[in-house]
Amino acid sequence: MKKIAVIGATGLVGNAVVAELAERGHSVIAFARNVDKVIKHDNVQAMAFDVNNADFAKQLVGVDVVVSAYNPGWTNPNYVADFKQSYASILTAIKTAQVPYALIVGGAGSLYVAPNLQLVDTPDFPADVYPGANAARELLTELKERNDINWAFISPAAMFAVNPVYFDKTGKYRLGTDDVLMNTDGTPADISVPDLAIAIADDVENQAHLHKRFTVASL
Repeated sequence: MKKIAVIGATGLVGNAVVAELAERGHSVIAFARNVDKVIKHDNVQAMAFDVNNADFAKQLVGVDVVVSAYNPGWTNPNYVADFKQSYASILTAIKTAQVPYALIVGGAGSLYVAPNLQLVDTPDFPADVYPGANAARELLTELKERNDINWAFISPAAMFAVNPVYFDKTGKYRLGTDDVLMNTDGTPADISVPDLAIAIADDVENQAHLHKRFTVASL
């Protein structure tokens, strides 16, 4: 069993990841702004600690894996600036603490729909989502140039968290790399929140995507 730090532990993805990891018997340190919202489990230690605190790296010393589902909040008027600042701090802490494996939960915007065309650059991509999606794309671009930390990056299916959000747990999913995964009818695929958490937990255990981006979708 591993000691795993989850950043953004009360968000849509982070909450499900904490639950899945705890159920598998891992020891989870759940970082959240409001620890009262962290799920109650014997394997979960809730912790309120600002990722921009200079001592954040000390909180990660000794953990086997960091899962970052950090999100400044979609209604945050300073979303992009906060995202960039906080991820700079998170990555610095991961490097300083010499974390063996860090899985960053990104978005689908940087997935490709055609050669040299990413989803975020398509005409119908929502304008209100673009700044956050572009920030995540820029983070991935930065990570691809870094070998000083053991990173991996997961992009959920293109329709993930687009209304409606699904919470059915099938325990099954399919893997992809850099392209949007499609359904058999030619529409972009989706994945439920619990199944995404399962895919994340599986990668945490297997560490199969070192220095790679991958994507997951429902079967």
